[in-house]
Amino acid sequence: MKTKLAVVFFILLPVVVLGSLYGLSRDFSERNREVPTQMQYSPASLSYTENPILPEDMTLQTPPSGTVRRGFLPLHYQATPEMKPVRERTRQSIPAYAAKNIARKIYLYEHLCRLSWNDRVGDGPIAAKYMPPTSYKAPASIALPDGAMFHIITYGRNNGNMPPHAAQVLPDDRWKVILYIRTLQKQ
Repeated sequence: MKTKLAVVFFILLPVVVLGSLYGLSRDFSERNREVPTQMQYSPASLSYTENPILPEDMTLQTPPSGTVRRGFLPLHYQATPEMKPVRERTRQSIPAYAAKNIARKIYLYEHLCRLSWNDRVGDGPIAAKYMPPTSYKAPASIALPDGAMFHIITYGRNNGNMPPHAAQVLPDDRWKVILYIRTLQKQ
């Protein structure tokens, strides 16, 4: 019986010692060794590299037609004279999320519109150097649909007294400016 214990002890002792030495010598900044890695981790391809599995051997595929990028509202009108009557008849409604954040609306108006409309009549510091814009207290401005105002901010006016602001103002912010102008028109 003692001989069996001695044999088991001499066999297990090196296994325990070598296992503990291996465990203590491990570099914790690297990943552990894994045996079944083929199904867990698939090789990822970079966007502009070749990929023989996909069509035309390209990893980055063109999106299907009709898809819209997240956070992007498509504009279906251009800044052409033919589209002007269609734009001005547009009765797009202001999105519900644009009504929030009053401080943002005031900030946008003060930094974008105050230069042209200082006192709502088109007497801002920039308007004095160019053809002054119409007052947004005028009946024609009050009767203007929200969608038409959105497109005027986006594409500008044809007579040159309002340049396009699509590059400077995000679509959500354009709706917020329109909401703030509507509140100023009611005052």
